[in-house]
Amino acid sequence: MKYQNEGQHRSPWALIVFLALSMAVTSPATRAQSSDLPSIGGSGGLISGQMEADIGQQVMASIRRSAPQLQDPLVYDYLSAIIYRLVPSAPLDNRNLKLVLIDSPAINAFAVPGGVVGVNGGLFLNAATEQQFASVLAHELAHLSQRHFARRMQQQETSAPLTLAGMIAGIVLSAVTQSDIGIAAIAGTQAMAVQNMLAYSRSHEQEADRVGMDILASAGMDPRGMPEMFEIMMRQNRLQGNRLPEYLSTHPLTQNRVADTRNRAEQYPDTRVQDGQEYHLVRSRLQVHYSESPETAIETFEAYLAREDAQRNDAIRYGLAVAYQESRRYEKAEQLMRELLKANPGRITFQVSLAEVLLSQKRYADARALMQEALARNPGNYPITSTLAAIEIADGNGAAAADYLRELTRRLPSQEQLWLRLAEAEGMARNIVGVHRARAEYDVLMGDLKSAQRQLRQAQEKLPAGSAERQVVSERLGELTNRLQAREAG
Repeated sequence: MKYQNEGQHRSPWALIVFLALSMAVTSPATRAQSSDLPSIGGSGGLISGQMEADIGQQVMASIRRSAPQLQDPLVYDYLSAIIYRLVPSAPLDNRNLKLVLIDSPAINAFAVPGGVVGVNGGLFLNAATEQQFASVLAHELAHLSQRHFARRMQQQETSAPLTLAGMIAGIVLSAVTQSDIGIAAIAGTQAMAVQNMLAYSRSHEQEADRVGMDILASAGMDPRGMPEMFEIMMRQNRLQGNRLPEYLSTHPLTQNRVADTRNRAEQYPDTRVQDGQEYHLVRSRLQVHYSESPETAIETFEAYLAREDAQRNDAIRYGLAVAYQESRRYEKAEQLMRELLKANPGRITFQVSLAEVLLSQKRYADARALMQEALARNPGNYPITSTLAAIEIADGNGAAAADYLRELTRRLPSQEQLWLRLAEAEGMARNIVGVHRARAEYDVLMGDLKSAQRQLRQAQEKLPAGSAERQVVSERLGELTNRLQAREAG
């Protein structure tokens, strides 16, 4: 169940040092050399839609390079589903969102221009209900829809202009580091100014609360989840000795605001919305992931099951099964998973999780048969297709794995780990051109256009002149060359 990118378990200090050195607000001399990163401020109006898109692209590349991410298709699939349940009710100009799952147990979520929405795994741990979890997402969508970031920048236009690189450094620091780490001690007073800009004003927060609750109600969810979530944050703040949860470092919260949202929520019809089961399954999965050890997780879920009526709680039983798998007690994990699947035929989370248990035991044929049947009933499903690719890679079938991963990259082209896995599968299949093409797309997402250009040139050299594939590669190479030239020209 460990899906993190390799090499991404950096400490918060290491992350800050990396960002401060590579992206922090630059000196005047450096700014003059960074012509591809425009200044912001003094424009007399909101930042342009194109600049918002540029910010989003740079933020995504920075997070991909620097932040530990959860690469769990089941968690991502749930997050995508709940986001796009809310999106139709949000007054967004750009509904093509990019989702990021940060591998951190802290409460945090963020949304930045360009349609980037990020969530810490810890938000699942701390939101006891799906309504509470969705309220944070709705609040972030409200910030996006009201263009609060751009309006905040407009208010700061009398200050010294900031480079795009400096703003991105502040955004990423805010998104993925502990809130009590001194940014100013690393990047100087200008970086703290960036951090201050990212802290939304009281009026923006109130507006996001109001719009967010409207989004929840319109999407058929309970606006009461918002004050409940705020109360959880305030309680955590008190328990931690007034050390702010990360989320509150950029979203100031007061008792008056909690009371205001509670009063506002009571004005909506009391529909008693029931949580979807999937939320609690994902939450149990992440409880195991963030547990001190698999054995500790087993003890925790066994204690849950000892409570009255808990035997009928599938989320608790599922958490125990995942904990058994993590501790390599495969027989117990399989037995529990099969019981859950028998009681819930066709439930994708149980099917995929059972296949993971079988895969861990190298029972490739059994796992493959289970996933192929599931895929026939759910064509194109991300977790099922991803699991099939993992089975084929483990069984040495690179070509079959590449077929599955190519399909996923067509539907989810911004998922960088899919391109990396595709490159691995193409290598196993000895498709060297495929390796170069997949690596090029990975490099593009990581922001390294020159490396991507080199990969495509190598692919081009290995293809016969006049072939259809060479034409495709040449066109993509031309696109990247134009982007590089535009960047260098400023």
